Amino acid sequence: MLLRILHLLFLCLWGIQLLAQTGTVRGNVFDKETGEPVLYGTIQLAGTSLGTTTDLDGFFTLANVPVGEYELLSTYIGYDSLTQNITVEADRINYLRLYLSTNSVQLGTVNISARKEKARTEVQISTLTVTPKQITAMPSIGGQADIAQYLPVLPGIISTGDQGGQLYIRGGSPVQNKILLDGMTIYNPFHSLGLFSVFETETIRSVDVLTGGFNAEYGGRISAVVDLKTREGDKKRFGGVVGANPFQANVLLEGPIVPLDPDNGSSVSFLVTGKHSYIDQTSPNLYPYAVENDSLGLPFSFTDLYGKLSFVGGNGSKIDLFGFNFQDQVDYANLATLDWTTSGAGLRFSLVPNGSAAIIGGNFSFSDYQVGLVESDDRPKKSGITSFTAGLNFTYFGNNSEVNYGFEVNGFRTNFEFINFLDLSIEQFENTTEIGGYVKYKKQLGNLIIEPGLRTQFYSSLNKFTVEPRLGLKYNISESVRFKLAGGIYTQNLISTVNERDVINLFVGFLSGPDEGIFQPNSTERTADRLQKATHAIVGVEVDLTNQLELNVEPYFKDFTQLINLNRNKTTPQDPNYVVETGEAYGIDFSLKYQTANTYLWATYSLGHVNRDDGEQVYPTLFDRRHNVNLLGTYTFGTDRSWEASVRWNMGSGFPFTLTQGFYSYYTFEEGISTDVLRDNADLGILFDENRNAGRLPYYHRLDLSLKKTITFSKYVQLEAVASVTNAYDRDNIFFFDRVQYERVDQLPILPSLGLTFRF
Repeated sequence: MLLRILHLLFLCLWGIQLLAQTGTVRGNVFDKETGEPVLYGTIQLAGTSLGTTTDLDGFFTLANVPVGEYELLSTYIGYDSLTQNITVEADRINYLRLYLSTNSVQLGTVNISARKEKARTEVQISTLTVTPKQITAMPSIGGQADIAQYLPVLPGIISTGDQGGQLYIRGGSPVQNKILLDGMTIYNPFHSLGLFSVFETETIRSVDVLTGGFNAEYGGRISAVVDLKTREGDKKRFGGVVGANPFQANVLLEGPIVPLDPDNGSSVSFLVTGKHSYIDQTSPNLYPYAVENDSLGLPFSFTDLYGKLSFVGGNGSKIDLFGFNFQDQVDYANLATLDWTTSGAGLRFSLVPNGSAAIIGGNFSFSDYQVGLVESDDRPKKSGITSFTAGLNFTYFGNNSEVNYGFEVNGFRTNFEFINFLDLSIEQFENTTEIGGYVKYKKQLGNLIIEPGLRTQFYSSLNKFTVEPRLGLKYNISESVRFKLAGGIYTQNLISTVNERDVINLFVGFLSGPDEGIFQPNSTERTADRLQKATHAIVGVEVDLTNQLELNVEPYFKDFTQLINLNRNKTTPQDPNYVVETGEAYGIDFSLKYQTANTYLWATYSLGHVNRDDGEQVYPTLFDRRHNVNLLGTYTFGTDRSWEASVRWNMGSGFPFTLTQGFYSYYTFEEGISTDVLRDNADLGILFDENRNAGRLPYYHRLDLSLKKTITFSKYVQLEAVASVTNAYDRDNIFFFDRVQYERVDQLPILPSLGLTFRF
């Protein structure tokens, strides 16, 4: 039924245009040497206003082109331009396969870069696209670039620590952020040593970070989306990468199974990667000062495996099969031992029918995540989530317009066991299914781009149906100034065992929405539903100050109208298992970017406020970093541009914490009436200030430096050497203060390192 309604909507929108005498031009643009798609290249019909840019697969579509003969021009910075004569016939689809050749000098005739063209034709509010080049250009910890180190540089994103820290995006907690790998949800994407993710940088094609106001194609989360897409393996030659540094070693192998045929464009290729950490073994010798008694040490280890098989058809269609296994372990001697593992497999496809104006996409995936924590209190915690996703979507292109619609089915099973400090248990074993459908329409009307969307969700376990309108808009005030806005309503069913009041979050478990009734904050009144809910409103302005200098300003507001947390402080079996809060996140993000052939400079400043209301008081969250500044610079130099120097400086105001009023002694009476209160040592209790999180830790700041040298032995064989220093001036940044032991625990000290990467 939903699919029929969406088809009818499409016919209404497109009915008039189908009567015109027009045809369609579409195709793919590839790098002639490697077969890799050219991303965001410019496609133009000479002498007309008809043009577009290629997508992540190098694919483009020009719809409703009047019949006639044209000269098609394809351009991209760093490549020779390509022209091709085409004839457009009524109701016919022309498919083109274009191969661009790199040139030795930058093109001077291309005055509209792909980046600026995209900025003028896409809404892109609260959307940041990260490329592998940007990730590797940043000073890397241990000489190994990782998306986990790059994300906190983005405006609006806060990391709470190097060890067990989490990412908070514009006031949303980690469970409220959807992390996607080729369309598949990854429930725990960051290792316990928060400097590294489960993703291998060498496999990344692009990362879209949507910090708020995202449109209807994304659902099931109420704060943000990180959409990561991997590339295919090399279609023409076998090759690989081997790297090692004091933190980890990694390897990548790729190549063709069926080499790319330039005549028909088809190929089959593979890509496999693996990385393993050994910082727990190297740190006592290389960084003994980082594992002293007054620190948490570096007892971390992880192993990540990923593989992908790609089938590319001659008309732009493609099918990807992928699988992975990620493992993580932490062993704090006599304190805590944590293990988690996640594994899964998926299929993603994009079909380009020869006789249809529609582009059909879809995905299917399955994953299993299991985590266990054993602490010194001998109260084990276990959590597991097994899930599957199936989705199908359709895209139709018109003249300066686009319709995208689809549906998806998500199912997951949660298995959770938790025992709190009073030996009261909370358990959940539940199966649930979510069915979602969406439609999004994009239209360019002169200088105005509108992008309304609508998403519907049915949560079967909660018997709840939601309607979630979304909207994006951009107005090109001039060639260099653009105004934009976005907003919408968002819901989710998933709950995390991580509490927003925790300083260290090692145990990351998941539950579905409560099957029991929940109540308004500090009230006996039941809530209308058992979903987490939020509303976003964001505006912004983009200014091209010069051809190389861009300014972006975005004020935002997120109203978290219902948040659900596990009640880990229940004192009696009759107490509810869940508590409800509300909250707000608001602020403004500034970013200034300068880019030339050799220089990349980026400065960001975020002013943010994040609070929660539990019905008793309104208080700032532990991740309420009021001020946050990032300065990032990269410079490439040398006669052959084989040297690259990078610097990053981060400064943030102190996180909130609850002040201590005093201490008291108490006895657990484990021996009953035989307990000797006169001779036995009492335990130490803490009296907290009644105003939650009223104190502030000192300011945080850190300088990271790196210098990379690339030695080229032949066309395909290179050696990269990276010398890096993390926390270069050895700032003592506080992580937390152990009140009982009266010890300060700092984040990572200065860590110099040398990493080597061999490419072949």
